[in-house]
Amino acid sequence: MNAERTTLETRAAKHAALSDPARLYITDLLSLGDLSPSELQARLGMPSNLLAHHLRTLESAGLLARSRSEADRRRSYLRLTPGALDGLVPGAVGHAHRVVFVCTANSARSQLAVALWRRASAIPVTSAGTHPAERVDPGALAAARRHGIPLRANRPRRLRDVTTDDDLVITVCDRAHEELGEVGGLHWSVPDPVAAGTDDAFDTTVATLTNRVGSLAPRLAAS
Repeated sequence: MNAERTTLETRAAKHAALSDPARLYITDLLSLGDLSPSELQARLGMPSNLLAHHLRTLESAGLLARSRSEADRRRSYLRLTPGALDGLVPGAVGHAHRVVFVCTANSARSQLAVALWRRASAIPVTSAGTHPAERVDPGALAAARRHGIPLRANRPRRLRDVTTDDDLVITVCDRAHEELGEVGGLHWSVPDPVAAGTDDAFDTTVATLTNRVGSLAPRLAAS
């Protein structure tokens, strides 16, 4: 009975936190990708103190988490916690002609995201980098093998050589997102596993991208 009561209290706290239209809209936005507080403020057009109140309420209910940007350390990103919207998942997003995953080097995160997307959706997908490396990182290839992901070791490509106006661009790298700005479309703040260089770092990246892809893919239809 105690465990059941705890579950009910958690659900009630989530419903209470989402009862305000502004907080519900914040949650809808973050269900698609990560945003900094300043980006959220621009989207909502509300004073910073009011936004801070809404964010504290959502964090207290366990719906939000923060992480520090790997590019500009003064900036933080907000994201939904895993399972935050279980039983409360928003509906369909819309249509996409093609999905393009982008990171700085196009050597790990964006390549893994493409492989995971191909397993989850029939919508065409590719990847690119703002400053592409010479090759796919060996750590990404090893992680794909460990997790049974059919990763094609395509040579990293530059973003401007890949994208078209119809693409849904998803940055999976803080540096790429902050370099591209609004051109970056959706953003998933995924730490760079290449910087750590460990199996654990790459495995965590795979787990994070698996959750992100699994949440978005069913909500997009091909255009």
